[in-house]
Amino acid sequence: MEQTIEISQIKNIKSFSSEYSRFGEDYVFAHITPGNGMPSDISAANRFDGLTMILCLSGNIPMDINLSSYEIAANSLVIMGANDIMRINASDLGNIEAYTLFISSKFMRDINIDFNTVNPKRFSLNRRTPIVALTPDESSLLQRYWELLHLNTAKNTESIYVRSISRNLIASILYQMMQFASTRAEDTEDTERPRSRRVNYVYDFMHLVHKFHKQERSVGFYADKLFISPKYLSLIIKESTGRSAAEWIDEYVILEAKNLLRFSGKNVQQIAYELNFSNQSSFGKYFKHLTGMSPTEFQRS
Repeated sequence: MEQTIEISQIKNIKSFSSEYSRFGEDYVFAHITPGNGMPSDISAANRFDGLTMILCLSGNIPMDINLSSYEIAANSLVIMGANDIMRINASDLGNIEAYTLFISSKFMRDINIDFNTVNPKRFSLNRRTPIVALTPDESSLLQRYWELLHLNTAKNTESIYVRSISRNLIASILYQMMQFASTRAEDTEDTERPRSRRVNYVYDFMHLVHKFHKQERSVGFYADKLFISPKYLSLIIKESTGRSAAEWIDEYVILEAKNLLRFSGKNVQQIAYELNFSNQSSFGKYFKHLTGMSPTEFQRS
């Protein structure tokens, strides 16, 4: 049976890594190289509470992801979320080189991503795969980002800026991945197979949240736009993505709020009105309920 692990539980990876760095409970980087040996318990099925990325540089990595088997080749990127189950066959890993990055869910929510740059039309939900084939140049570019992240973490342990630098480096990695995805989507946009009605609902819901999250936070609003009931919308979103419709809406609103609090130069009251809250107090309660801190505390952190 699979188990869900957190950053503090990723212990064995250091023993078979030529380079390793960890920043508290936020993220772990490891450079896995041939000849370091593999612990036997790596073959257990696990979920990680956050985002997992594996950049295969050479060799082949046999993996089971969500009960499907894959052979990860050189210049491939594996991307797994908190709901994905991973199992690696340790006996077949003797000759691989890879970069791994584990980012906690909490840290992911604190990364500055501008949703205005994310085009939902570029992502086809019915063709989702955890593996992205990269060109050698793309693989090399991502490798440089990850090396910078490792150096920032390993060499600047006493600096008060480590977390902020890392947050922006990881945002840069994510933007770069979006760029790769966007390029591929442009090449395949005209040849995509028709989506099922259910997938269309999920796709259209994400597009609507992207468009209206600053004004509307109720599931009912989005259900009305799709001409289905809120109950049915909640059901298909949960079944398709592992998260409820309300959670997706909150995620967009909170990330938008964090971006505005940290980078807009506006005060809390101005941001509350921009996000269509009736007053600063209701925005503060909403923000603290979902993040554990007040908008002012976040702005000063």
